[in-house]
Amino acid sequence: MMPEQEIATREKQEVQGAEKTRPGRYFVPQVDIVENENELTLWADMPGVSDKDATVSLNDGVLTIVGKVSLAAYDKLSPLYTEYNVGNYFRQFELNEDIDEEKIKARMRNGVLTVELPKREHARPRRIEVSAG
Repeated sequence: MMPEQEIATREKQEVQGAEKTRPGRYFVPQVDIVENENELTLWADMPGVSDKDATVSLNDGVLTIVGKVSLAAYDKLSPLYTEYNVGNYFRQFELNEDIDEEKIKARMRNGVLTVELPKREHARPRRIEVSAG
């Protein structure tokens, strides 16, 4: 039996620090990362971002995720109450040498960015045959 967990909302975190070169507000997308023997898979929640407005880049071992949200739907609105902060997304990850940078794949679906980070052959587990005698 699984223990009960309380579900709590989490406030969006705005990007802090020296990130001042882009106009507008940028938020840190929430991310899940799982690992299996062949790869790491990263899921980043970026509601409102289409595949055309998502960018994944790699430079000097740093994976950068950027998602831009169109604000056109919010023009001329004067909401009475809002809990959803509209803005773009930005996050960076430092990759280690076990990731095969040439084979990274990314796709966007329903506001969730999936990035597949395959491991290099030497970083994968290898089964060694055991012989008799």
